[in-house]
Amino acid sequence: MTKQTRGPAQTLGQRIREVRRRKDVTLRELAEQVGVSESFVSQVERGVANPSMATLRRIADALGESVASLFVGTETSGMVVRAGERKRMAHPAGSLDDYLLTPPGAKTLQIVYSAIAVGKGSGDEPYTHAADEECIIVLTGQLDVGVNGESHRLATGDALLLDPKLPHTYHNPGPEPTTALWVMSPPVY
Repeated sequence: MTKQTRGPAQTLGQRIREVRRRKDVTLRELAEQVGVSESFVSQVERGVANPSMATLRRIADALGESVASLFVGTETSGMVVRAGERKRMAHPAGSLDDYLLTPPGAKTLQIVYSAIAVGKGSGDEPYTHAADEECIIVLTGQLDVGVNGESHRLATGDALLLDPKLPHTYHNPGPEPTTALWVMSPPVY
């Protein structure tokens, strides 16, 4: 018998199901709080559907959890986060991977390293979060960032400061994968 490998969508979905059940929340209750159908939540939990960043944030909020807690990974202790021990938040369908560069004990700052595939991003639905400030620094490639209806194309080395309470999206227009840092204060993931 061979061991079956779980993909990012199945792992994320399984974690959402575990948290939902532990908190004694029904599929229907979660769906109503998130503003999606009960069948969509079920599909996410089974790894069949991929939630957008906005939907994933609403799921986390409805469950009273951080987005990062929905991803299974190594928890670091202390102040050093070793490259091989970063908490990986692999989004469904392999569209992007986020790695937490700051330790869980960081109180006023959070840095996330993102690898975004060509044509992928946060999804069509703009999202917001509770940080006071957010700065995006493009390390390689290009990134289209929409903030409150205004569009910005960032290239390697460019940075954008935005108010994360305003609706925003991001998308890699290609032609190559993009890597970027997201610096937020205070931590939200």
